[in-house]
Amino acid sequence: MKILVTGGAGFIGSNFIHHILEGHPEDEVINLDALTYAGNLENLSIWKDDPRYRFVKGDIADASIVDPLIAEADAVVHFAAESHVDRSIMDPGIFLETNVRGTYVLLEAARKHGKRFHHVSTDEVFGALKPDDAPFDEKTPYDPRSPYSASKASSDHLVRAYHETYGLPITISNCSNNYGPYACPEKFIPLIITNISEKKRIPVYGDGKQVRDWLYVEDHCRAIDMIIRKGRIGETYCIGGDSERTNIWIVKKLLELLGRDESAIEYVKDRAGHDRRYAINYGKIEHELGWRPTVSLEEGLRKTVSWYQANEDWWKNMKSGAYQEYYAKQYGKK
Repeated sequence: MKILVTGGAGFIGSNFIHHILEGHPEDEVINLDALTYAGNLENLSIWKDDPRYRFVKGDIADASIVDPLIAEADAVVHFAAESHVDRSIMDPGIFLETNVRGTYVLLEAARKHGKRFHHVSTDEVFGALKPDDAPFDEKTPYDPRSPYSASKASSDHLVRAYHETYGLPITISNCSNNYGPYACPEKFIPLIITNISEKKRIPVYGDGKQVRDWLYVEDHCRAIDMIIRKGRIGETYCIGGDSERTNIWIVKKLLELLGRDESAIEYVKDRAGHDRRYAINYGKIEHELGWRPTVSLEEGLRKTVSWYQANEDWWKNMKSGAYQEYYAKQYGKK
């Protein structure tokens, strides 16, 4: 199978490419990425001379780039997205351009060439859960609360509409919070790890009791691989980590793993529209495809800490290099 991976230089996309090329020696991958602040080709440097892997720099909203790539691929796995909630609050426009219009351009090319299309989405499209609510599942109504989640909800609906209207062979997955190697240092867990390593303060929104379900990225990649090969066309699959924890629990656990005390914690004003709880019921993908998470949160955090400790040059470059330049260009500051 030849797979076009959008956003393959980013966090989850690069992990997925590693998973495919390591686990399926007969497969080929085309990686389409615009290399914004979150994209880093160093994530995939071990494959640069492998004939099964090809990188193309480009924007998913550019049909002249997208169309010929989809024409030669057997399937599209669509990761590319603006994904940081705080950024979406500051500047929603780029989220609509990438997450909605970009998805539309990809869908049009997939429809033209009749290609299999998998769309990677988020549990944030479902809104927030109360403490006693049942976890999200495939029948949960959409209730996005931020420009980011609204843009992802819009793209989900667009993908589903292309199946219903045009018969495009699609699947969708909605996952809980991912963590693991190659995550951009502005994200929650790597931000804590890198701040601890640099002896900086650890910012915690509000009271820190927001609850998230955490999914180790390798488990997520394995789930997507199963869906594109065995998932039912037209279906949505929720992917969860079976690891609900408060944000403050995560912070304290990472401080413990890195040998720093809780005096480093700094509570800051809560994010606007901050969802209180997310949780995923992954029963459908477990029943239909035999998938379930295999990496516990405690094990995954230890592995993630070890990776960031062993790759200090990588995350320091992300913090001070392309990430900062992109941030300055978008928001006029560093």
